[in-house]
Amino acid sequence: MEQKTFIRIPGDRIGVLIGNNGKTRRQIESTFGVKITVESDSGGVEIKVNQDQPDVSVMFTVKNIVKAIGRGFSPKKALMLQDEDNDIMVIDLEEYVGTSKNAQKRVRGRIIGKEGKSREILEELTECQVSVYGGTVALIGPYEMLQVAKEAVEMLLNGSFHKTVWNHLYASRRKMRKEKGELWYEPVRRRE
Repeated sequence: MEQKTFIRIPGDRIGVLIGNNGKTRRQIESTFGVKITVESDSGGVEIKVNQDQPDVSVMFTVKNIVKAIGRGFSPKKALMLQDEDNDIMVIDLEEYVGTSKNAQKRVRGRIIGKEGKSREILEELTECQVSVYGGTVALIGPYEMLQVAKEAVEMLLNGSFHKTVWNHLYASRRKMRKEKGELWYEPVRRRE
C-alpha cells in the first residue's frame, strides 16, 4: 500500500521548497526516501514514501519540514525538524488580534522588534527559531522550550512589555536549569 500525505503552502514559498534547479527538493527526497510532487498553481505538495523506505514515519517529518518552509523558515532551519527532539508550532495571529491587517502588522512588529532585536532575544532565550510570516508566528525547537516560547509570544501578543517577557524567560530558564540540576548561578567565593 502506498503511503502519502498532502499539505498546502503559500505560492510564494514554492520556489524556496524546490530550491535552485530543484536542489532543495532533491536533498529532502534523497535524505528521507520520499517523492515530493508540487502543484505550483495551487501550492499543493504531495509527499509519497518510496517503497524501499522501511520507516513510514519519515512522511510526517517531511510534512513538518515542508510546513516550516511554508511558514517562512529557510530550508536549513526547517531541516532542524529531522532531529526527533525538535518540533514545530504555528501560532495564528487572528486568534489574538482578529482579522485587522493593521493589528496584525502591529503585533508582528512587537515580535520582530527594531532591526529584529526582539526576535533575536526570543530565539536566544528559548533556544527556538522564530519565523513571523503573513498572519502566523512559527516556532521550531525542542519540545519543552516550544511551550516557553509560545508563552512568551502570547505575552507579547497580549501587550506585555518586552522587559516583562524577557524577565519571565530568564526566570523560566533558571527554573528549568535548577530542575535539571545544572548550576545556573555563580558560586559564592570565600573571603580569605
